[in-house]
Amino acid sequence: MSKFGELVDLNIPVLLDFYTEWNEASNSMHPVLRDVAAAMGDKAKVIKIDVDKNSQLAEALRVKGLPTLMIYKSGEMKWRQSGEQDANTLIGLLKEYL
Repeated sequence: MSKFGELVDLNIPVLLDFYTEWNEASNSMHPVLRDVAAAMGDKAKVIKIDVDKNSQLAEALRVKGLPTLMIYKSGEMKWRQSGEQDANTLIGLLKEYL
């Protein structure tokens, strides 16, 4: 949990993807997130968080549906949504917080 604060307390937008290996929708987001990370380069960070391995964090953030995506900047949550998103939508959202 203490590492989480370090991850999201950056001056660039941080896209978090809460997923599990056994969730089909989560798995379909993997290539989308790779595209987002490639498009944004060092202007943003994309971090995948396995809910099964980080259950305390998922509980603290009230992650219910998978995948759940969040954007943080400077330690503050800016955007959150459950369900699949396309790369262009996510890139657009990240650019809003640059």
